[in-house]
Amino acid sequence: MRVTDDEAQVARADSKSGNWWTRACGGREVLYLALPLVISTAFWSVMWFIDRMFLFWYSSDSVAAALPSGMAHWALVCLPIGIASYVNSFVAQYHGAGRPQQIGLIVAQGVRLGWIMTPLFLLAIPLAPYFFTEGTPSVVRQEIIFFQILALGGGAVVLNSARSAFYTGRGLTWIVMLVDVAGTLVNTVLDYLLIFGHFGCPRMGIAGAATATVCASWFTAFIFWLLMRRKADRAEFGLDEGNRFDAALFWRLLKFGGPSGLPLLVEAVAFSLLTRYVAALGETEGTATALAFNVNALAFVPVIGLGIAVSTLVGQKLGEGRPDLAVRATWTAQQLAFIYTLAFAALYVFVPDLFLLAHAAGAKAEEFRAVRETTVILLRFVAVYCLLDALQVIFVGALKGAGDTRFIFVTASIISLGSIVIGRWGQIQFGWGLYGWWWVITAWICALALTYLCRFLQGRWKSMRVIEDPM
Repeated sequence: MRVTDDEAQVARADSKSGNWWTRACGGREVLYLALPLVISTAFWSVMWFIDRMFLFWYSSDSVAAALPSGMAHWALVCLPIGIASYVNSFVAQYHGAGRPQQIGLIVAQGVRLGWIMTPLFLLAIPLAPYFFTEGTPSVVRQEIIFFQILALGGGAVVLNSARSAFYTGRGLTWIVMLVDVAGTLVNTVLDYLLIFGHFGCPRMGIAGAATATVCASWFTAFIFWLLMRRKADRAEFGLDEGNRFDAALFWRLLKFGGPSGLPLLVEAVAFSLLTRYVAALGETEGTATALAFNVNALAFVPVIGLGIAVSTLVGQKLGEGRPDLAVRATWTAQQLAFIYTLAFAALYVFVPDLFLLAHAAGAKAEEFRAVRETTVILLRFVAVYCLLDALQVIFVGALKGAGDTRFIFVTASIISLGSIVIGRWGQIQFGWGLYGWWWVITAWICALALTYLCRFLQGRWKSMRVIEDPM
């Protein structure tokens, strides 16, 4: 659907009316789209927080093992997840261009990728003992178990990324919120039952945490499948016809989604190496780092919801031929993200124990004392870089929504891998310890944020599209 010159002039006049809150792509519109996603991702962060808190109550070895093992699992699945989640940008641009029949077809290509990857993830299970070799025998054993069980749910996460894009790309973010909240509740309840062995369930420890995550992931995949069986949606968006394989569209998804997923892989490998090097410094250092990341999830993960909303709005507005509104949506989201993370940054500095009370409640006082002192210092680093992290999430969302994924890949590769090389060199040559690595993390996030900001201001993304021109 192409917009005439007269229609474009009327739309531009309308977009200038109103204040920051009421105007097109102002606070109200961005928040209306983003709030369900923020709530959804907030539940992810709460689930992550509770999961690690339960493991800390169970054993400090368990929470120390969960971080490097969880990062290794993320490194395994993040590339296909990044590709499948990029269906969101296609759906947004097709929706903005008024081409609903293509929406079902692109969603089906993402779902097909999920089913292809499901058996491939299982091949990593027997290789787990070769991945984890550093640390105490107890930690290494639990790292292997955690990774092997999580591999069973990798396919479900890819499927969920593609199917949720059917709704987020069209702005129906509240549906995704409800499904994610349900999945989070299932995960949390199963965590409580399986980690500690309550109500007759086996006491499984870290294996129980992984099992809960896998069950919740497949539960979410089933709910999305049920929702997409609605006859009205299947007719309007071509979901039945979309089940066919479209080689050209699948390749287009890989072309743009691959560079979108590869930065996730690069960063995951880099963070996995970082957590291994930190864990090798000592149990207190590894546990404190895990707790600091756990606490930071409360501030960082909900911002991901804003990033998804930005990708959606940028894709829709570019599909409509309105890059000016895409710019406005991005700056509006950035302002909202800054306010949110600034509040958390202040809390991390002035009342850090607020976030550690729950961890202390179920831990041994002697073990927690040393971990608490170190974690409080690390949260000061978190207070600085969480603001920068919010900056880079929003601008990455805007660039992804347009299709500028190759730049994101190159930037993430150079800065992330370079940061790890610098940190490791400093550790070997100058004896950098825990705080040296955290200075590296902070500089790493700062470099990413500033680079993506400059790319956004440059404006080349405004002329990019991921969808093909209509015939």
